[in-house]
Amino acid sequence: MNRPLLSALLLSFALSATAEDWPKWLGPRGDSTWNDTGLITEFPKSGPKVVWRSPVANGYSGPSVAGGRVFAMDYQVASGKVDANPGGRTALTGKERVLCIDEKTGKLLWDYGYDCPVNLSFPNGPRCTPVVDGGVVYALGAEGQLSALNTTDGKLLWEKDLKKEYQCESPIWGYAATPLVHGPLLYTLAGGKGSAAVALDKKTGKEVWRALDTKDIGYAPPVMTNRDGKDELLLWHSESLNGLDPATGKVNWSQPFSPSYGMSIMAPQVTHSGIFIGAIMKKSMMVKPGNGSAEIVWEGTPQNSLAPKNCTPVVVGNYLYGGDQDGDLRCVKAATGERLWSSLQVLSEKKVNSGTFFMARTPQQWVLFNDSGELILADLSPTGYKETSRAKILSADSPSMGRTVVWSHPAFANRCVFARNDKELICVSLAAE
Repeated sequence: MNRPLLSALLLSFALSATAEDWPKWLGPRGDSTWNDTGLITEFPKSGPKVVWRSPVANGYSGPSVAGGRVFAMDYQVASGKVDANPGGRTALTGKERVLCIDEKTGKLLWDYGYDCPVNLSFPNGPRCTPVVDGGVVYALGAEGQLSALNTTDGKLLWEKDLKKEYQCESPIWGYAATPLVHGPLLYTLAGGKGSAAVALDKKTGKEVWRALDTKDIGYAPPVMTNRDGKDELLLWHSESLNGLDPATGKVNWSQPFSPSYGMSIMAPQVTHSGIFIGAIMKKSMMVKPGNGSAEIVWEGTPQNSLAPKNCTPVVVGNYLYGGDQDGDLRCVKAATGERLWSSLQVLSEKKVNSGTFFMARTPQQWVLFNDSGELILADLSPTGYKETSRAKILSADSPSMGRTVVWSHPAFANRCVFARNDKELICVSLAAE
């Protein structure tokens, strides 16, 4: 074999060894880390390369990427008007769908759809990212339709109507907590008496256990952690943060914490100092769990910490990086809640109601996507925020209280960004040439 060809093959192998899928909410490890290397560090003047565009309908649901396929959910409106009334429900009729798209070409490989009347505030389609595990994609719709589908052909393996089974109403902003698959079980928020959370056999959908009682289940996804060498399931609903035995549903500890309007949204974040949660109205808390109880390490104030609304913070060592309710990016010491700095640059130097952006941390840099449809490359550290590149990749077309937004978390996989709005899902390459 000639030397140039051998070098090219070795380079190709080295690059492919550092690329990975994004099979669930917040990535393969659930911590917003993206371990791909060989990424560009600055956009060309024309912007990053768009590899393909694929049509989709309405939805807040972010995509996932696994096994050469991209999975997403959308909503095809048949009647009614999508609005942005934060305090009341709006009725629509239409079809909710799970989509499977070829990762390389953007071609639709299959879709699974069902009639789904919705009656929600911000009724703009499904919220949850599909979860891919062992050749199955699990998709939770805005009104509680939970489906398990074969990733190859979209064949339905099992499904559950959570509202019907648990005799409950959907949360006012819809089912938005992406389910968690861990080992043989799938964990999801459900609702109803004593079944705020349920564990299901991931192969059959059969209930294994149910736990917790609360009026509003909230929107925060289940998180699996490990404490003292044992797995522990974190569930944050509208009244408390809870640590459960993932096998039985037994509550190991509980700490009261009631976000305003039942808006428990961010995924609880595990740090060296404890578990962080935060919500609107400048509420936040660091909790250290124990046996049967929990200790409050510190509580946030308007002068410190951060109060996320739609954004889940990212933990790096002893620091938290995350968006506050007005959209400013902050760095906070996990041990004390001290705010080291705050920047409005991500949303173009302005505070906005429910300002939202999503972040992924690579070995080289950070990649951010804001709710104006802009992709950003930056460096974040305890000393500050330094932006290196910015490009508009999608139009913001979802209504939100006087402005339009993109509120779906991208997937970061295989040196590409997969992002969607209410018209298209696109693949943008960040691979260095």
